Amino acid sequence: MLSVVGVRFRQAGKIYYFNPGHLNIRRDDRVIVETVRGVEYGTVVTGIRYVTEDEVVLPLKYVIRVATEEDAVQMEKNRRSAKEALAVCAEKIRLHGLEMKLVDAEYTFDRNKIIFYFTADGRVDFRELVRDLASVFRTRIELRQIGVRDEAKMLGGIGPCGRVLCCSSFLGDFEPVSIKMAKDQNLSLNPAKISGLCGRLMCCLKYENDTYVDAKKQMPDVGTRVTTPEGDGRVVVLNLLERRVQVELNESGRTVEHPAEEITAQA
Repeated sequence: MLSVVGVRFRQAGKIYYFNPGHLNIRRDDRVIVETVRGVEYGTVVTGIRYVTEDEVVLPLKYVIRVATEEDAVQMEKNRRSAKEALAVCAEKIRLHGLEMKLVDAEYTFDRNKIIFYFTADGRVDFRELVRDLASVFRTRIELRQIGVRDEAKMLGGIGPCGRVLCCSSFLGDFEPVSIKMAKDQNLSLNPAKISGLCGRLMCCLKYENDTYVDAKKQMPDVGTRVTTPEGDGRVVVLNLLERRVQVELNESGRTVEHPAEEITAQA
């Protein structure tokens, strides 16, 4: 078993595991860690716990130290510098005539690198732009192309439900969402009603999907010939959450509704 702490570098960002060593680290502590991008400043979101080697990516890097007030000041300075760098980069993109949309910028904690995030419809040749930016900032430059879902996560906003976007407030990772989930939940297939600000299917379609899938397994499909306490008929509507079935009776043509357990599918 390995001793680990979970660290995030952005709000609602992915959780990365680090070895705490002999440090007494608690949840909500700020820490300095070494990552593949360089030295970074993060927030502990899961305190010390033990996991198997299969649950982490080895070799596990160590927490360098608990962050100090000076480190917090340095991070704030980095954020201000990143905003200035964002404006410079946007102007350089315009001058180079590149078809790309700049989304965000950030310095690594040790200021050894600036990362610029952008979206684009296809591949972009930004080699000249990188050389231009390196001559201005005198540090390593990385341009990282991201998708529209990542863009929404970084920028944030208010969703159709009136709440702050799930991806920017608490979702650490994106999960696959399909149109079948909307169909299983009997939702309107109008793209405007089931798409988020990013233009992709809303992440919340995933939240209740397992409940609907389990309910469908216990109920007959629409169109199935069934027997009810009032006679034989055909299933026309399913109320999956309440486990109730609407049936159109053969003889009278009336539509009746019964709990799923009172309905028997005909052979």
